[in-house]
Amino acid sequence: MSENDSFIDEVTEEVRRDQLFALFRKYGWIGVVAIMLIVGGAAWVEWTKARAEARAQAFGDAVGVALAPSDPATRLAALEKVDSDGDSGRALVLALLTSAIAETAGDKEKALASLKTVSDNGGLPMTYRQLALLKAVMLAGDTMPPADRDAILAQLTAPGNPYRSLALEQEALAQLGGGNTDAAIKILSDLRNDAEASGATQARADQLLTALGQPQPASN
Repeated sequence: MSENDSFIDEVTEEVRRDQLFALFRKYGWIGVVAIMLIVGGAAWVEWTKARAEARAQAFGDAVGVALAPSDPATRLAALEKVDSDGDSGRALVLALLTSAIAETAGDKEKALASLKTVSDNGGLPMTYRQLALLKAVMLAGDTMPPADRDAILAQLTAPGNPYRSLALEQEALAQLGGGNTDAAIKILSDLRNDAEASGATQARADQLLTALGQPQPASN
């Protein structure tokens, strides 16, 4: 290689180096910003996770303290002071606990009001809302207007509903309460042989049928 060629190569290399430095000075900040965003994003995720865990822990501790007293009225008063912090899951826990304790205390009105906050909450999964409706029917009994009860049970006894068997049991009880014994027997007979019903539900249906003078099914 001649000295002239060597000189040209060195000049070319210097030009390339200068161009690279120029590009770095012009666009290098993009890489710096990208690194900052990645590091900042990771820090934000960790901070958010730690904050959520702290809130969950604080909620659990507050509920534990509220449930510590043996007196139901004291428990209810303490639960009312626990903040769900806008979280639908925590609000669900508070509502169900409040309903259960109010029922134990004999405050049916408060228990039903708590269940209504669950059933009316469109932000909750339908399973929980339907469970609250079923519990409301069971708790209210004959104090619930028949039209409201029938509308709820029609929804809950639809094929595929997870609470269908329990709702059919409540429908049979409602028919008995209304003096429609034949309709109640038909529902209970179907429920006793329903493969989707739990053993406990089938046993209760069988007991009711026996009390109504219906014969036991013939054994194989």
